[in-house]
Amino acid sequence: MKRTKKPMTGRDFDALPAMEKERIVADLEATSTEELIARSRPLTPAEARQQREMRRAAKARMGRPVIGAGAKQVAVTLEKGLLDRADAYARQRGLKRSEMIASGLRLLMAS
Repeated sequence: MKRTKKPMTGRDFDALPAMEKERIVADLEATSTEELIARSRPLTPAEARQQREMRRAAKARMGRPVIGAGAKQVAVTLEKGLLDRADAYARQRGLKRSEMIASGLRLLMAS
């Protein structure tokens, strides 16, 4: 009876000694792309599902973190001189333009 070797995970590879990792990398680098393609096989349904889940999880972590109820991008028209002064003010204080505008709105509504 032939035993099939279990595929190596990233954790399995990380746990290997440095010499073994170097041997595996050398073997892969010595193998042509055509040979690797010839040895490949289609994903099983379980592998395809796992890959989709990993992509979905990675995509969910992309972008800025949600703060409060999230954020909404808006277009605001400002006089150029005012915008230049606002940008200089924000830069001097290490703020992003959107942080400064949000702070200003909070102050205005609090009064």
